[in-house]
Amino acid sequence: MPGTPAAPAACALLADVARDYGDVAGEYAALRRATAAPGTRGAIVVDRSYRSRGTFAGAKARDVLTGLVTNDILAIAPGEGCYAAALTAKGKILADPRLFARDDDILVDVAPRAAAGWWAMIRKYVNPRLARYADVTASTADVSVYGTRAHAVVAAAVGLPREELSAMAEFAHRPIDAFGHTLLVARVPDVGLEGFSLIVPIEARGAAWDALVTAGARPAGLDAFEIARIESGRPEWGVDMDDSTLAQEGNMEALHAISFTKGCYTGQETVARIHFRGHVNRHLRGLRFDEATVIPSAAQLHDAGGKLVGDVRSSVVSPRLGGIALAMVRREVESGSEVDATWTAGRARARIVDLPFPSGEG
Repeated sequence: MPGTPAAPAACALLADVARDYGDVAGEYAALRRATAAPGTRGAIVVDRSYRSRGTFAGAKARDVLTGLVTNDILAIAPGEGCYAAALTAKGKILADPRLFARDDDILVDVAPRAAAGWWAMIRKYVNPRLARYADVTASTADVSVYGTRAHAVVAAAVGLPREELSAMAEFAHRPIDAFGHTLLVARVPDVGLEGFSLIVPIEARGAAWDALVTAGARPAGLDAFEIARIESGRPEWGVDMDDSTLAQEGNMEALHAISFTKGCYTGQETVARIHFRGHVNRHLRGLRFDEATVIPSAAQLHDAGGKLVGDVRSSVVSPRLGGIALAMVRREVESGSEVDATWTAGRARARIVDLPFPSGEG
């Protein structure tokens, strides 16, 4: 395809990721073009290899992992997966892994800023004689496709039936031989539209990228992905939440990351107490600003009476919605309420909205 960027250099670090390929608005627009007519897309391809990936194998791998995360790993069969949170003893979020159960092991990945804490937790609590674990970040890559036609693009690139991809549940996955290697195709809800992560050996990364572009995906950088992520209301560890954030403050319950029927896990007492007998005083909410501008992280939010009610976490300018943000806001502030965001160099007016942001125009 003339003028199409080649596969980017391998990016094991978030700092190495391309912010854009010269046209953030065009990359974002490619997510939602719904036809296969010439000149349209309906899908973007994003290099997410900066996420930290590891495998866990052995007879006790499931038991060990289910004792460390909030979701029920014992309940997922090979070919299934889930989203979860790993917590401190006080119920605060150390990481929010995606877990994919395979025949012989479990593949787990976490956000890059959470990697150090996640692997420290694994080294502290996992006996390698019971569950063999390995960091495979450097030997694998994550090439992900998102958009209204993501299933069609992936089907054409790897030779899977469109119907099979469309029918996959969230975090369901399957192996397939393509590009001379065995890779994992997983359905993921990262941006609120169709999404598939291709976890491939590092040697197949360039071939996978090129095949997806040839099949119709537009190369996109981190900026377009971030707009879509924030619109979908999905938090990023180290930005919207961290190890000072309770699971329910980070909307882990609403994002189906918590099982209330499974056995014990680290931090369970706090999570259960909040769910069954109480509430959190704050949690992640959406903001829509009067102005199309990016608001600094940590900008303070005040209500009409001047009371401090929260702070901004992630902020972008969406081509569809204008200035929007994820913010940690006190629970008593109702949706529709207006707040003032203030920071050293400025001020902006915003309205509290429910997450995810509206999928239609305006």
